[in-house]
Amino acid sequence: MAPAEIQAAAHEIMRGFDRYFVEFDHVTRRAHDHFATCSWEAARRDIDRRLDLYRSVLDDTLAAVMTPLGAAGTERATWVQLHDAYDVLLSDCTNRRLGETWFNSMTRRVWDTVGVDPEIEFIASDRRPGSTELQPVVVEGPDLAGLVAQSIRELAPNVPWVDFNRDLRRCVSRIMATTGRGGPARIEMAPEPFFRGHGCYLVGRIAWPERAVPLIYSIRNPDGRLVLDAVITDEDRASILFSFTRSYFHVRTEHPDALVAFLALLMPRKRVAELYNSIGFDKHGKTELYRDLLEHLETTDQCFRIAPGQPGLVMTVFGMPDYEIVFKVIKDTFPPPKRTTRGQIREKYRLVYRHDRAGRLVEAQEFEHLSLSQDRFAPELLDHLAEDAARTVRVEGRRVIIDHAYIERKVTPLDLYIRDRDARAAIAAIIDYGDAIRDLMASDIFPGDMLLKNFGVTRHGRVVFYDYDELTRMRDCSFRKIPEAPSIEDEMAAVPWFSVADSDVFPEEFPRFMGLPPDVRAAFNRVHADLFDHRTWLECQRRILDGEVIEIFPYPPSYRLGP
Repeated sequence: MAPAEIQAAAHEIMRGFDRYFVEFDHVTRRAHDHFATCSWEAARRDIDRRLDLYRSVLDDTLAAVMTPLGAAGTERATWVQLHDAYDVLLSDCTNRRLGETWFNSMTRRVWDTVGVDPEIEFIASDRRPGSTELQPVVVEGPDLAGLVAQSIRELAPNVPWVDFNRDLRRCVSRIMATTGRGGPARIEMAPEPFFRGHGCYLVGRIAWPERAVPLIYSIRNPDGRLVLDAVITDEDRASILFSFTRSYFHVRTEHPDALVAFLALLMPRKRVAELYNSIGFDKHGKTELYRDLLEHLETTDQCFRIAPGQPGLVMTVFGMPDYEIVFKVIKDTFPPPKRTTRGQIREKYRLVYRHDRAGRLVEAQEFEHLSLSQDRFAPELLDHLAEDAARTVRVEGRRVIIDHAYIERKVTPLDLYIRDRDARAAIAAIIDYGDAIRDLMASDIFPGDMLLKNFGVTRHGRVVFYDYDELTRMRDCSFRKIPEAPSIEDEMAAVPWFSVADSDVFPEEFPRFMGLPPDVRAAFNRVHADLFDHRTWLECQRRILDGEVIEIFPYPPSYRLGP
């Protein structure tokens, strides 16, 4: 094509990226006003708008590019030229990495590229550091109370407080108790608040000459007046706040790379991909995850193997022993009692993507047309994939082609965790398993299949859910008590003496289906026996249907500063 046409198309792609970024910021900035005015339903709508934004603007941009190109738009040579022309435009872009992902998304809408194509995509070798650094809000001096007060006043929404002086005293006392230090100190805060759910979080760190720790203030606005609800000063709890099991924050930033770099200082063990996800740039988080995978493959000689745990009826799960992610591939067929379809399973994963994950649902990122060396697959895994997932996975030459997969963070299956840990750890996990079920209930999610093998334990010891094929909304269930049998013969019969609809759920049957080991069953029953009562579920369902938003705090009650 003529150079002028290529340049015009490249500029159109860049305009699309700029438009996406501007509209992303426009939606994100409204989170501040929603929080200040307690407009929680409007905030919920904006969450959906922002999740839809990338695809919407990408579709518009692709149409604006392809229409003038005509037939040449489907020629690979055109996209090779576009790649080079767009690369030049990126040289002046301070958000180059996200701009690369934007172009890759365009090409993959036009071409079903298997693996990567360096002539029409930006791959790992194109990674370059951002050209800007975050400019944090910095306060330092000898008086810890004065520093804390200033760091909060600088960033908190301009809304009256219930009792700022009271909250300040509690906060300073907690910081001194958890860190063992007072002033003098230096506090560095991200320059914009982070909003999620009903919470506003001021995120930064506090440093002394010999030590630095995260410093995160959690602010709530229950009735138009602010309350400092909690303060976090440890890396593990900060990491849980930014977990892969939580929905994305709304936080304004002109330079996501710089913000991610700042967050990495607070949580050095957290993957960069997860940090991009946490601030809403999940498409680029997916790019970073793939690049991280390629880099890992260059540093290890380990093979992909079937993941530990009981095999699932719907998914084949595999990973590497030394890598923190797993691949999940939908099987070709599902044995009884499964009655689901491939389309229904993918719809469940889309529901999880859009829903409040409440710290209990593992994020799954969807990948297509992966190409990996056959040498990196254990023979038994290849045999397993050939038998169970031949529609999705095939071998071409010396490459394994995976047409569709979900990639998730690796967690330890709960049944294995309980088996391998000491009694104290096993009991703590089984009690948190009940807490996880309650959190899912409160967020309008019924897990469906509550076998221990469908739950996992993170490195922080939190129980999470990752098997979504029977997941449904609480509002769509009919929670019932099993009716009394008319006779002994009816009670002993192989078929139920009462009608059962697809939406019916009988909580008193949960003990039989959970499969709780005897050594932890008593501990679970002591804390969570009411989960076997249909009335518990009906009451939660009533609250949801009445429009109540049941807040699930991203930290334990001991972190709260209240009385």
